[in-house]
Amino acid sequence: MRFKDARAAGRALAGPLGAHAGRPDALVIAVARGGVGVGLGAAESLGLPLDLLLLRRLLAPHGPLRPACVASVAGAPFLDEEVAAALAGAGEGDAATRQFVADALADFDLHARAARGGRPPLELSGRTVILVDNGIRTGSTMLAALRALRSAAPARVVVAAPVADPASVALVRSAADEFVHLHAPEPFGHVGLWYADFARPSDDEICAMLNEAGGSRQLRA
Repeated sequence: MRFKDARAAGRALAGPLGAHAGRPDALVIAVARGGVGVGLGAAESLGLPLDLLLLRRLLAPHGPLRPACVASVAGAPFLDEEVAAALAGAGEGDAATRQFVADALADFDLHARAARGGRPPLELSGRTVILVDNGIRTGSTMLAALRALRSAAPARVVVAAPVADPASVALVRSAADEFVHLHAPEPFGHVGLWYADFARPSDDEICAMLNEAGGSRQLRA
């Protein structure tokens, strides 16, 4: 089993997600970068809006900051508690960490704005969010994405991925309201093995895919 590319995988993934097709309270959020093509294929097939969850892990080269995440959830910023604490830290010993975090956040914000094309943040509270990635290996990225997404108070989160390592399935299922995956091959290796074309889109390409998703929905309306 191998998918031609991310969009083809998304179209296949839309099959078991058919109960959400066309629902006014539902939308697809793709984990950028790798999940955007999958999200576009699924959103087009389901007739749902598409937006992004961008995620970055931070680890200061010097200082107390543990591995922590910042995210842009459909345009809304999210900071792990460790990141927020590092920004607010006082004292000479925290200065280097504080500057590192501030610089990293500024760079992350530039990429998020470029990828979303200046769209205003979406309101996710009370909605059903289908959180899509191109695959799940250890589950750590998806757990971080779920943590960020839950901060927006969606009513329900459905995690969806074309492929998943069998060892990660129970972990992700326990953190989501629903987990949909098409294949759990063993041995798994890494996600790229299950795609003929595993190219990762640039910020400009991601923005173009979001524009395409919006245009497709307008044509169907």
